[in-house]
Amino acid sequence: MLASIPRYLKMSPGNFLAFIFFVVFVGSYDRTVVAYDGSGTAASSVVKGTYYPSWTGYSPESIDTSLFTHIYYAFVNPNNVTYELVVADDDAVSLSDFTSTLRRKNKAVKALLSIGGAKEGPALFAVIASNASSRGVFIKSSIQVARKYGFDGLDLDWEYPRTHQEMDSLALLLTEWRFELEKEAQTTNQPRLLLTAATYFSADFFLDAVFRSYPVAAIATNLDWVNAMCYDYRGPWDVSAVGFQASFFDPNSNLSSTRGLKSWLKAGLPKEKLIMGMPLYGHSWKLKDPNLTKIGSPAVAKGPGDGFMPYSDVQGFIRNNSARVIYDPETVSTYTYANATWVSYDSVASAMVKVGLAQAMGLRGYFFWALSYEGNWEISAQASRLWIRDN
Repeated sequence: MLASIPRYLKMSPGNFLAFIFFVVFVGSYDRTVVAYDGSGTAASSVVKGTYYPSWTGYSPESIDTSLFTHIYYAFVNPNNVTYELVVADDDAVSLSDFTSTLRRKNKAVKALLSIGGAKEGPALFAVIASNASSRGVFIKSSIQVARKYGFDGLDLDWEYPRTHQEMDSLALLLTEWRFELEKEAQTTNQPRLLLTAATYFSADFFLDAVFRSYPVAAIATNLDWVNAMCYDYRGPWDVSAVGFQASFFDPNSNLSSTRGLKSWLKAGLPKEKLIMGMPLYGHSWKLKDPNLTKIGSPAVAKGPGDGFMPYSDVQGFIRNNSARVIYDPETVSTYTYANATWVSYDSVASAMVKVGLAQAMGLRGYFFWALSYEGNWEISAQASRLWIRDN
């Protein structure tokens, strides 16, 4: 399969779309592959995931659980002194409500507890992972919390290991974590908790001053899958020009999902352990000249929402301003503009082509960040229907 990827990723947009529809709708794939969870029982191999940002106040009751196979509660974090995963009283209520609601609405959906996030930053995880004692405390407490509140798995969102040493420490953390999960499952006679991680879009940090790579061998051995965050390539942290925040292709740079996903596969991560991330939000800019609207046009400031617009807000912006919407097939990206505001986001069109591309590559599935940003399930519903591969 890997040998064929470069051939079809070099097709023209028109021919590539035809290829996608052939793969997806004609069904040139094997439906016989079955995955197994830690208990040895059959489990769905497909991942149709989404993250639930707990701070938004969005009710778990409002989640359309039929559209997803895995939902991640974001976030909880370890104590910076004891390194234990600590749950405050208010969070305890939220965690219990989350898992109990999902169970009642759809027993098939898996609930995972995500630890970390961009706000937490990399420093605390670097300290925890660097020492056997702190790793042990963190790991055991994470398992206890997951079991106490009825989760099916744990997800690490360490953004991001900053040095080669921290990458080595990550490998140790994942190896010991998986060992403890296996041991706990055998001791308690329960299905093993899943172990996943949200990662940089690429297996290597080729843009940073310190070039470094993820410990892919340890990741492939110990994680059930990787959630590659294929977005935030460009944003209003650079107000000099507008840009696509989640382009699948980019003929002018290596900032693209295809570059990132292929780097994971080239580094040795099995395709069935790779999940493609998609954003349910856009990045916005204020144009320097409202008449210059093409990609790369000069900008002077952040746009509405301080440069961040949930998908529901983007849709409102389009309706309220009669904004023009442009889909760019060369990059598989969408943008909209009105007056001096320019927004890059994933529309239904761009998201659905990405879903087709991920299936053509043989990936295990996709995930969204984040479910409360969507509003009407428009993209999630289409993605769930379009993904028809079993593996």
